Amino acid sequence: MAASASPASPLFLREPELRRGMELLYFGQSHLVRSIDAGLAEQGLGRAHHRALYFIARKPDMTVSELLSLLAITKQSLGRVLNELSDRGFIEVRPGDRDRRQRLLRLTPVGSKMESDLFEAARQKMSAAYNYAGHGAVAGYWAVLEGLIPEEEREQVIKLRG
Repeated sequence: MAASASPASPLFLREPELRRGMELLYFGQSHLVRSIDAGLAEQGLGRAHHRALYFIARKPDMTVSELLSLLAITKQSLGRVLNELSDRGFIEVRPGDRDRRQRLLRLTPVGSKMESDLFEAARQKMSAAYNYAGHGAVAGYWAVLEGLIPEEEREQVIKLRG
């Protein structure tokens, strides 16, 4: 079934339309992350842990520097997250093959299972939303979200597609 929401106004750049989009983005994101929060809480983890697990799963052997750039958080914050994930056996950190100073990140089997379980909670919500909106709307949604990413950072996101 396609979305029953009223279509966007041709004057979509006016404040009321922009505010509606921001509200929908806020509430949609809020419900999506809440679907993941329960699984995180069971493990005593937070959203920063989830973001790290997610991106490490997307690109095994990602460097700490790459992850730091993707997450746009401080080294200190990322260090705490990675140390906890490593101590709990969710990730392994190893030196780079060519540059031993690099630290490469990879999920362990336990970490992979955890990330997969968390993704499943989000997948169910995203699948239902995509089904509700219909095929054509999904591409438009992706285009809007991509438009929110500064052009100089889009390449980073494109590389995650694999």
